[in-house]
Amino acid sequence: MSYTLTILPDDTQLQLAPNAPVTDIEYEPGGQNVIPFGCRAGACGACAIEVLEGGQSLSEQQPEEARFLRELGFSGPRFRLACQCRVNGNVTIRLAEPA
Repeated sequence: MSYTLTILPDDTQLQLAPNAPVTDIEYEPGGQNVIPFGCRAGACGACAIEVLEGGQSLSEQQPEEARFLRELGFSGPRFRLACQCRVNGNVTIRLAEPA
């Protein structure tokens, strides 16, 4: 069993195992350099994403992640740090752009 992570605007579709971190896309064919990853610890903000569909299929956002995203200019539950997300269903995302 695997879940589909769709990354727009290129409509890149990658398969991830249940509860796999989004960072695992780098190990999938076609997944290298699709999302920029820096520290992988939720401290740099390089991997900010906007969840377009399937947000309920990602692991719960922790208060520290939400606080850091607000500092970066991304407010609301649709914004996440890809390095902090685990996939538990099909999800569609795109790289986040500050308002």
